[in-house]
Amino acid sequence: MTPYRLGFDHPAYLWLLAALPLIWWVGFSRLAALGNFRRVAALLFRTAVWSAIVFALAGVQLVRVSDRVTVMYLLDQSESIPQAKRQVMLDFVIRNVRRHRDRTREDRAGIVVFGRDAAIEIPPFDDDIPALRRLESLGGRLDATNLESAIDLAKASMPEDTSRRIVIVTDGNENIGTASGIATQVAKSGIGIDVVPVLLEAQSEVLVEKIDLPNNIRKGQPFEARIVVNNYSDAEKTESVRGKLRVKQQVGGEETLLLEEDITLDAGKNVFPLRHQIEQPAAYVYEAEFVPDTDDDDGLSQNNQATAYTYVRGKGRVLLVEERSRNGDFDLMIEALRDNNIEVVTQPSDELFGSLAELQAYDAVILAGVPRVSGETSDQITSFSDQQIDMLVSNTRQLGAGLLMIGGPEAFGAGGWTGTKVEEAMPVDFKIKNTKIQAVGALALIMHASEMADGNYWQKVIAKSAIEQLGPADYAGVLHWTMRGDAWMWGGRNGLLEVGTNRKAMLAALGRMSPGDMPQFDPAMRMAVTGLTRTPASVKHCVIISDGDPTAPSPSTISDFKKNNITISTVAVASHGLSDSQRLRQIATTTGGKYYAVASGRALPKIFQREARRVAKPLVYEPPGGAIPEVVFPHALLDGVDRVLPNVNGFVLTQVKDSPLSQVLIQSPKPESPENATILAVWTYGLGRTAVLTTDSGARWAGDWNEWAGYDKFYSQLVRWLMRPTGDTGKFSIATSVREGEVQVVVNALSQDDAFLNFLDMNATALGPDLKPIPLRMKQAAPGRYVGSFPGDQAGSYFVNVLPAAGETPLTTGVTVPYSEEYRVRESNEALMQSLVSLKPDGGEAGMMTPPLRSQPSEELIDSDSFRGGLPLARSIRDAWPWFVLLGCVTFLGDVFVRRVSVDLGWLGKAVEKVRGKVSDQDVTTTARLDTLRRNKEAMGESIERRRASVRFESENVNTDSDTTLDQPSTGAVSKKPAKQVDAEDQKSYTERLLEAKRKAKNSKKS
Repeated sequence: MTPYRLGFDHPAYLWLLAALPLIWWVGFSRLAALGNFRRVAALLFRTAVWSAIVFALAGVQLVRVSDRVTVMYLLDQSESIPQAKRQVMLDFVIRNVRRHRDRTREDRAGIVVFGRDAAIEIPPFDDDIPALRRLESLGGRLDATNLESAIDLAKASMPEDTSRRIVIVTDGNENIGTASGIATQVAKSGIGIDVVPVLLEAQSEVLVEKIDLPNNIRKGQPFEARIVVNNYSDAEKTESVRGKLRVKQQVGGEETLLLEEDITLDAGKNVFPLRHQIEQPAAYVYEAEFVPDTDDDDGLSQNNQATAYTYVRGKGRVLLVEERSRNGDFDLMIEALRDNNIEVVTQPSDELFGSLAELQAYDAVILAGVPRVSGETSDQITSFSDQQIDMLVSNTRQLGAGLLMIGGPEAFGAGGWTGTKVEEAMPVDFKIKNTKIQAVGALALIMHASEMADGNYWQKVIAKSAIEQLGPADYAGVLHWTMRGDAWMWGGRNGLLEVGTNRKAMLAALGRMSPGDMPQFDPAMRMAVTGLTRTPASVKHCVIISDGDPTAPSPSTISDFKKNNITISTVAVASHGLSDSQRLRQIATTTGGKYYAVASGRALPKIFQREARRVAKPLVYEPPGGAIPEVVFPHALLDGVDRVLPNVNGFVLTQVKDSPLSQVLIQSPKPESPENATILAVWTYGLGRTAVLTTDSGARWAGDWNEWAGYDKFYSQLVRWLMRPTGDTGKFSIATSVREGEVQVVVNALSQDDAFLNFLDMNATALGPDLKPIPLRMKQAAPGRYVGSFPGDQAGSYFVNVLPAAGETPLTTGVTVPYSEEYRVRESNEALMQSLVSLKPDGGEAGMMTPPLRSQPSEELIDSDSFRGGLPLARSIRDAWPWFVLLGCVTFLGDVFVRRVSVDLGWLGKAVEKVRGKVSDQDVTTTARLDTLRRNKEAMGESIERRRASVRFESENVNTDSDTTLDQPSTGAVSKKPAKQVDAEDQKSYTERLLEAKRKAKNSKKS
């Protein structure tokens, strides 16, 4: 039976075939002259022509019907299913495919694995599933179940030229997406769905559901927190679960134990109250944890903790970060702020905040002259991590806190902040673009660390980190050893190029760097001192990274470095002994540089960022005699401040951002370019405000300001303008809750006389645990009630900032998701699984719920045939109407040929007889006739030859008589002619006579 069928896109046109009888009735009478055979043939051709035209109009299609089956197995790998059962799933699939796949019809099978995301482990192919030890494709998070994405991916991966079925092996506990919606679409596509239920083993499970805190907590006011713990006990187990309950409080990086007691959990929900009182305004995180006495009483440990967040607002608080070595430089400013009711908390740069929640206790953060990297020796170097920088910026942009940077010899660009997100948040750039300002430094790097673990990788990382710190006017060069000796990475003989337009090319070249084991220091150091000497820079520095193996440089080379004021810092990495380290230490100390010794490459980026700051020293501007700053823009934060400002002896050069939002309030008359002479600049950044004060607070450059009468007013108004509004929130309240993977935010708005505030345009923003902003839109749901939500699918703290209306104090809160919903449920979702198998695919039968998957796949489960029938046969359709148009044209030519050309088919019979070797009587007659014709031809030829001979001129027949004229022939000629003519007449054949008569007739007509 052929698998091909004909289908029609417009079957209504087939009614035109009813005209065929009319075509036969009309044609049968009109084609009678053709004879019976030709008449029937012509009518058959006309029938084919008309049918082909009608089929083409109906949109004829070639439909291939296939009974092949493709089965995709969807394996739930989420953490709600024990690891042992995930391996059992794989064993079930392998055995089920091997037993039921029809090899003769080339059935296909594949595997999709899913957790939070879905991935194809094995695409559908026509062979048995190989025996896999483990699944490789799913490398993402398994703390959620996204059944919807798995079904969608399976549908997209299955070929459409086969019948299709999806077999889902799951516990049904989806917490991302909606599987029922996509399953309905799949069923409409003719895809069947089977479910292999994974029944979770009955066991005890303790789940700390939440810590319930009051919405409004006031300073000094006692409140009651409630810890809710749920005990899912076995049906056969009646005794309670015993364990220990701990409650901790975290604030400002400090942790306090509030409660630790032995408790007994009855079956179901248990609530434990905790009375507490908060004395200081800050952001607080509460954490509750249950520890069972025995592991048998609890299946999962991931859901044994819950956290809650609250923020108690008081008067304004400011966090001031300062370098430990300069402790005390900002005491005068701190006292001025405290005298103006601004609470200041100091924090050294080597003991920084660890989370965004800690920053919520402060309305502004001050970076008081701190560099990005601090410390002198390798074991003391600390730095702001990229994550901590992200916290500072997000705290301002999304949560509305202020950010102030105060200058100093190691601040702004001179402190390694160039290229960071802090620079983006400030109203000025830390790189100088003005070529008139000669703030130029030069840095040469000598790379030799090939024997270090991952040496080539770390060399690239540290070289890139150093070059990224340099300004566009600075110079950089890298020396490395190759098989042809020491060589510059770029720049030719000089080796150093201006960073500006070459930065991207330099970083790309470093990615291709592969230095070798340098045998001696002297050649490379001579090349470095030559290149640095030729470079037009005011500060020149060289950094050598090595294990100390190369031989020491010559005294003359060291002397050249000292003569040209070029310092060298050395980094000893995995040195081979004391002598090697001493060699590097001596190079550094002799030239005035620093010596570092590290055992791992992880410490290298911080060291090179620290060393790159040496080259940025020209950014520190200390004009002779100082300069008197001038107020160039009136601003609210300068109201009441004396416009005559004291002298400053120096500041850090910056570049005003090319933005109308950037406002320069105070400016120095030196240098001549005003865009680089900023002393104080401010702007609004997101929901917060930022400012830069490029001079210090009086320790080194602004000493005259310490005696200035406007000192307290200036700093207090500057900081207060930056701070997040700390006024009374009135009768606005905010609350959060987590439900089904979403964080819901509710704001109640009342006026002072308790009337509902409606139609407010609230501006809200949220930050996730990864510090990325999350869209949050507040909509009015009831009188005075506004509701918004955002996905909370990650464990961690979420922060919400809502501005109820213009001029109102922002509402700030947070919510903590301790664990995914994956760990919250402990029962299989049989209702969802039953709804999936009940869906009936179009043209097929509903799916099947197989026996459950247990610790081992049972024979009953293996016997469930996933490749069975009950599915609509697969049809692949291809348009065939163009071929029918061609067929109609060809058959039309046949119709014309039959009617116009008469063909004698007698030769067919003769050919057959000839093949058989039989000679008919007609053939004998024909042969005789041909012989006669041949003889007549020969006779005619002879006659023609005789006639030619009779007209030849011969001498004996010529008459020479003078009386003979051309008009009267001779007598002899006349007497001989009749005899010859008579002979010729007798010899003429029938054909010749016939031709002669024909000629005579034509001549007579002409005459």
